[in-house]
Amino acid sequence: MNRQTLVRRHFLANAGLGMASVALNAMLQRDAAAEATTATVPTGKPHFAPRAKNVIWFFMNGGTSHVESFDPKPALNQHAGKTIDESPYGKSVLESPFYRKNVRDFSGKPRALMAKLYPLQIGFRPRGESGIEVSDWWPHVGDCIDDIAVIRSMWTTDNDHAAQLQFHTGRHIFDGFYPSIGSWVHYGLGSLNDDLPQFIVMGPPPGDCCGGVGAHDGAYLGPEHAGVRMALDPKNPLPFGTPGAGVQVAERQDQLRLLGELNQLTAVEHPHDRQLAARMKAYELAFRMQMSVPQIVDLAQESAETQALYGLDDKDTSSMGRQALAARRLVERGVRFVQIYDGGGGGGGWDAHSKLKANHSQNCRRVDQPIAALLKDLKRRGLLDETLVVWATEFGRTPGAERSDGRDHHPYGFSVWMAGGGVRGGIAHGATDEIGFHAVENRHYVTDIHATILHQLGLDPRRLEVPGHKRLEIDFGSPIHEIL
Repeated sequence: MNRQTLVRRHFLANAGLGMASVALNAMLQRDAAAEATTATVPTGKPHFAPRAKNVIWFFMNGGTSHVESFDPKPALNQHAGKTIDESPYGKSVLESPFYRKNVRDFSGKPRALMAKLYPLQIGFRPRGESGIEVSDWWPHVGDCIDDIAVIRSMWTTDNDHAAQLQFHTGRHIFDGFYPSIGSWVHYGLGSLNDDLPQFIVMGPPPGDCCGGVGAHDGAYLGPEHAGVRMALDPKNPLPFGTPGAGVQVAERQDQLRLLGELNQLTAVEHPHDRQLAARMKAYELAFRMQMSVPQIVDLAQESAETQALYGLDDKDTSSMGRQALAARRLVERGVRFVQIYDGGGGGGGWDAHSKLKANHSQNCRRVDQPIAALLKDLKRRGLLDETLVVWATEFGRTPGAERSDGRDHHPYGFSVWMAGGGVRGGIAHGATDEIGFHAVENRHYVTDIHATILHQLGLDPRRLEVPGHKRLEIDFGSPIHEIL
């Protein structure tokens, strides 16, 4: 390596471009796609005509109660105070082929059967023209129900909070770490723009006990496909995401012009060094990111009406409102996958083992209006047809009481919903039994949600195989065609 190259790299290393590693990964991935020659290497193009271009993924950490949100069970009120085996449903629960024998307390008796049925803590009412019943804790989302497909028959296998990781990767934490759904989308389709990361994450992620950043990691796909954490601070939205204190836009533009001249000299000196060429492109991309990202999170550019729609003027709703509004601005500018966690850290903020009514009423109050505002805003801007919005949580909560006024973890049957991106609205698909214990009709493991997302984006997961990494059949999932 000659002295001129060393000097040049020293200049780049000290140019304050910490974002260049993000940009470099994007460039290397794009170059690899351009050179793809086999079916197992993604080309950056869909396998068939897509219905959606972008995904916004809301995830409620801790486990939202399905029977107090999108799957009403009046039988819980009718038989409140009875144990499940004392109720008319005990026999069907015990004999169900889906019942998992490892859910037991210290006495050896199945733990779920020890609990007394706990009545619903909130009322339900039919919403929209479809008449789908939605909890009174979700009035704003309920107003959008005709654009939503509720899937009431989800199941998973992890009864603890590593189910957060399992929902994003399809694998139990004991299997190790696997690529997340956002990473598969990034791997398969690459970039829609040259100025922003393609997989952005907001909100506090799961705690280390629950898979941590593995829920948005690229795993064996490589770090270039991992989600990039973003904060809603225009002064520092991404690590090294601004030019730096005291650096004016004109100064940064001068630096970019100088960098371009140095790039041209390097191209002459090293015409066959593809890695070096990719690095030079990455630094240029980093400059563009530093100019673009702060503008995205400057929500003051939005009208007062839009800010009020998302609840930015209310201390309870402003945090989620800012994230939801930023998500809309990101997909407008070509960000492929936006992941928003709510209640992250430890087990998660929705983990209502006690005081469920206080927990869920407060949490729903925080997120209901902003999430509904996103659906309404996307729709009025003509973006909902091409943007797939997913609301999910790691599992539901038991029909029986825990600690007298809460509900325990419940992976055997729970609800999620999807909207936009070619999904038919006003649908309640699948069902749990009379007390919300088991998913019994059109049952869907979590990777069916993944498969549905990929299908709407025009991707066949089996054509995204990576040599040396064999996937199980359940990893691929099956698209839920009934809601499409």
